[in-house]
Amino acid sequence: MTTTLEQEGYHQSTFGSKLRDGNTGGLLMIAAMVLGLLFANSFMADGYFGLRDAHLGIPAVDSAFHTVGEWASEGLLAVFFFMTGLELKSEFVDGELRRIKKAIVPVVAAFGGVAMPALIYAAINLFWGDAATLRGWATPTATDIAFAVSVLAVVGSALPTAMRTFLLTLAVVDDLIAIVIIAFVYSEGVNFLYLGLAILPAALFWVLTHRWPRFFAHSRWAPWVILLPIGVVTWVLIYSAGIHATIAGVVLGFMVPVLHRSKPEAGEAPIGLAPRLSHRFSPLSNGIAIPVFAFFASGVAVGGWSGIVDAFTDPVAIGVVVGLVVGKTIGIFGSTWILTRVSGAEIDEDMKWIDVFGLAMMGGIGFTVALLVAELSFGLGTIHDDHAKVGVLTGSLLSAILGGILLGMRNAHYKRLRAQGVPVDTYDGGAPDESEATQARSQDDPE
Repeated sequence: MTTTLEQEGYHQSTFGSKLRDGNTGGLLMIAAMVLGLLFANSFMADGYFGLRDAHLGIPAVDSAFHTVGEWASEGLLAVFFFMTGLELKSEFVDGELRRIKKAIVPVVAAFGGVAMPALIYAAINLFWGDAATLRGWATPTATDIAFAVSVLAVVGSALPTAMRTFLLTLAVVDDLIAIVIIAFVYSEGVNFLYLGLAILPAALFWVLTHRWPRFFAHSRWAPWVILLPIGVVTWVLIYSAGIHATIAGVVLGFMVPVLHRSKPEAGEAPIGLAPRLSHRFSPLSNGIAIPVFAFFASGVAVGGWSGIVDAFTDPVAIGVVVGLVVGKTIGIFGSTWILTRVSGAEIDEDMKWIDVFGLAMMGGIGFTVALLVAELSFGLGTIHDDHAKVGVLTGSLLSAILGGILLGMRNAHYKRLRAQGVPVDTYDGGAPDESEATQARSQDDPE
């Protein structure tokens, strides 16, 4: 029996395979970020900002709807959040978050990694800032999955698998917390008429994916011409209801079944619809949605050296940088250490505390969601938004460098151990096959 999507022939082209690779998505995101910064600080700045701030309206929804930049953050980024919803659902049903005893350490680390940066940012802005700057308290709380895992893959080819699992679980829970914050803090007054109408296409999406999962799993066109339009309608109605539209992506992602509802047919991989839709739509997310968002979100007119000085005299930028670099490290490492001291929980036996510290530093790589929260807090293109984004870019870069150096040293250590014949459970960058336990559960588990 085949056990992976690749064995079923799902990777039909080298280009598609590359776009599905999380490392490629991270590199495209970084490239788009650099381009956005260059355009915003060059002779092309007027054209760049003119394009970003140009209005595109949908008369049936809002005659003044959004600028191109806001379309990227509330429209295209919904695709990224749909992928996040699929991943979260998979983790809860068939991943690390299914077994609470194993997941409790990175889960608690994620909460600590959210709370401490928020507290540090709030403290800095209560002392030096005002009510306006305090609005950005959630900006340094998010860890970027694609960016962090990409850096880990570059510097950590010989690190234990447990370290990647720890970082992934932490980042997934971190994203879940960020989604809750966006839903409750940054959504405006709810229009219950539109919210009620949104239930109709969402319910249709649920029925279709649960009633005919095999059809949508094996059809190359059905997810694009049936499910995607239904998702767009749901997204428009949720936006019209006053709820941040990216939440529509998460809701729809959680509706997709993860495992088979019945015994797989002969020659069929025991993989449910969620992994298959993730496979289908990941090129759209990695190749278009995230890079386009990064291109417009990172376009900050720094204004030369004097602009940089101005940014770092703003408690917003200071709070974001300190929150990401110091707050994330203390929050993740400190909560992990405290949990293991006050309970029976333990870190994985393949990891050492110095490894946890390096991963905690990597947790300070905040990009996609951090930039989005900055926009939601201050408004796209405002001075505090620009300064917050300078802080996000600076803090993420420092965290990547510091964490990368430490984990690079640990990587060399584990390489030496392997050369000496000491067994190290190493992550090789490949996608693991479905476990036998998953195959058994998939025969009777509807989700």
